[in-house]
Amino acid sequence: MKLTTRERKKFRIRGKLKKVSNQERYRLSVSRSSKNISAQIIDDNKNITILSASSKDKSIKSVDKKNKTELSKVVAENLAKKAIEKKITKIYFDRGLYKYHGRVKTFAETLRKNGMEF
Repeated sequence: MKLTTRERKKFRIRGKLKKVSNQERYRLSVSRSSKNISAQIIDDNKNITILSASSKDKSIKSVDKKNKTELSKVVAENLAKKAIEKKITKIYFDRGLYKYHGRVKTFAETLRKNGMEF
């Protein structure tokens, strides 16, 4: 099976994260589309999703937003609140195949401001 360039890039980045990961940190995976952004906190040892937040959630759709960057801030704040309730503060940031720029960078900076360490 031949992989596309996007798939190879995603597996390369994710593979590097999994090599250095340990059992006290979880992986935060970000995915974005042209209109929405979503994120999951994943336990790679048990292969389960612990938390997730998306711009498609009802609680976030009700928030008045001006653009996609502000939408990513709202989603990051929501995810940080959920994570702190479950006492998760240390994570690995998995940007996937996206550059650390724009909405992804804003998402990461907002998480840091709200108490997440990576």
